[in-house]
Amino acid sequence: MHILVAPNAFKNSLDAWQVAQALGEGLAQSNLECTTQLFPVADGGDGTGSLIVKSCRGLIITKEVAGPVGRKITSQFGLIENRATAIIEMADASGLRLLKEGERNPLKASSFGTGQLIKFALDEGVKRIIIAMGGSATVDGGCGILSALGVVFRDANGDSLAAYPENLVNMASIDATRLDERIHGCEVVILCDVNNMLLGPNGAAAVFGPQKGASAEDVTVLERFLKRFAQITLAQTGKDMTAIKHGGAAGGATAGLYAWLNARLEDGIGYFLSLTNFKDALQQAGIVITGEGSIDRQTLQGKGPYGVALLAKQAGLKVIGVAGLIPSEPDEELNRYFDELISINEPNIALATALAITRVNLVKAGKKIGNMLAG
Repeated sequence: MHILVAPNAFKNSLDAWQVAQALGEGLAQSNLECTTQLFPVADGGDGTGSLIVKSCRGLIITKEVAGPVGRKITSQFGLIENRATAIIEMADASGLRLLKEGERNPLKASSFGTGQLIKFALDEGVKRIIIAMGGSATVDGGCGILSALGVVFRDANGDSLAAYPENLVNMASIDATRLDERIHGCEVVILCDVNNMLLGPNGAAAVFGPQKGASAEDVTVLERFLKRFAQITLAQTGKDMTAIKHGGAAGGATAGLYAWLNARLEDGIGYFLSLTNFKDALQQAGIVITGEGSIDRQTLQGKGPYGVALLAKQAGLKVIGVAGLIPSEPDEELNRYFDELISINEPNIALATALAITRVNLVKAGKKIGNMLAG
């Protein structure tokens, strides 16, 4: 039996490669005679860029950029397809993981460094830029990125505004006359891991602001800024940032780049699996194992395991889902894609404890699955 092991990362614990390796180790310890292929996946969240570059045998370019609070950091981007395509991970330049304790404040955080990476990619002469947006520290609508590329935001007096939400709430006009012209000859593709719209109770400010350090008062300011940005953008470009699916991802950066860079917003997992030729791996498989930290109804909204299971089912393969958390009762919708769901944790285990022993439990789960398949 040949088993395709294709998990997403277990958030706050192990990255996708580590998860795949642990499951593979467990399978090797089982009584099952099998071969395995480790094919870790990502859906646009933190880690997507590095997985794409590794899978496509790309080249890593290291550069110094401004981090989310302006501090100089060493970041990177990848080049694939004979250096014609750049892979940029927003979290590498503007990510939450780059902030020190107490620095989370989306009113003062900027995506400027991600824009600098885009400029460096343009210097390489790329014809396509793929941006994985997950894990950002910002709710700036992508204004920092646009600022790095030459866009100027002005107040009612015509004075330029620093590209931070606490300043941009006073935006009155947008001057794109100095936008880097090279971007017009480059396809920009954004991989999105959430479906949230830009504004409202399920929007960028309300949902992701608090995760990035915003207080209730801050969320109100962020919402006002994003609404103002969208109004001005609609008036100047005719593009409605508030009407697009995925517009709230990465603190609204998806919507901002859609409107001002003509970026194409893509479902992250679907694009990832296509780019990395996942269907070719499926042709060799007899069974597929996937997973992430939690598998529930939200998984079906475009998360990594759903994308894997969808293609596996289309190929007529059995799918086993592995997670830290699974529904306590059978779920008809999930059962359409997952033949079996397995929790790696004991019932009622404390979260901190579960995170600490994730790898151990994944190895155990892999062994359990192998023994189950061996009969």
